[in-house]
Formats: sequence, structure tokens, C-alpha cells
Amino acid sequence: MYLLDANVFIEAKNFYYRFDTFPVYWQWLDSTQVNASLASILPICDELIKGNDALANWAKQRRNGNWFLPADDELTQQKFSEIVEWITYQSFTNPAQEDFLRGGDPWLIAKAAVIGATVVTQERMDLGSKKKILIPTVCHHFHLKYVNTFDMLQQLGARF
Repeated sequence: MYLLDANVFIEAKNFYYRFDTFPVYWQWLDSTQVNASLASILPICDELIKGNDALANWAKQRRNGNWFLPADDELTQQKFSEIVEWITYQSFTNPAQEDFLRGGDPWLIAKAAVIGATVVTQERMDLGSKKKILIPTVCHHFHLKYVNTFDMLQQLGARF
């Protein structure tokens, strides 16, 4: 199972797989999600629907289906608490901590830990970053797998 970060959807829409140019990519996501290989979480959906574009509409249409998993279960909340505790004892700046904790990223990581999923993000590891908390940094600490979009596509055998 792969859990997708908001930036996977956003960068696909803006750069690599625009809706009007590559509808087959979005169709592939839906068909692969039906097979329970892909998902995201409701807090990520909430980030996506804040926009006023095709991606926001796409996310709204899928919000109440199986695409976006809830992150309010007890185990995910417990893992989220562990992530919060770890973040607060690191040397990240206060604005970085606040920004990270107000978004969907810690919930995505917590859910992935609970269900044994691989996190998919376009962020890159930077263990020296103090002004921005990156998903790969947190995944690294908690021994969670993470990949970028293109590695996920390759691992799932995507062909367009």
C-alpha cells in the first residue's frame, strides 16, 4: 500500500500529468486505488480541496469514497502523538514545527506507520534542514519506507 502526499497530486497536476494532457494518469490512479494499492488520507484531501481548480474538483469527487482514509482512529492518533513529541525535541525552528503540525504530513506519516504503508512524496531527504520539517526526515527517524512518484510508478508497473 502506498499513501500519497498532497505534493504528489499537486506536482502531477501542475507539471508532469496535467488533467487535460494526461487523463490516462488520473485514470490509472483511480484503477490502482480500487485495487487497494494506493490511497491518501482525509487531511490531505482537505488540503487539496482548498484550491479552486481541477485537482480540487477531483479530490472533492473522491472525498467520501475509499481514496482518502480517515486519520482519526486511535492507533493513528497515538502515532501522531509520538511524531509530535519527537518533533518538539529536535532542533527545528518553532515556525517549522508549527507549519508541519498544522498540515496533513504528520497524519500521513502516522497512518502509514499504523497500516504499514509506504509514503509517497516529492520531498527529498535533508537531515540538516531546520527551517522546514520534511517527510523523509520523519520517515527516516521512524524507520518508514518512502519513495517519490516515479519510484512508485515503477514499483507498481505503471505503463501509459
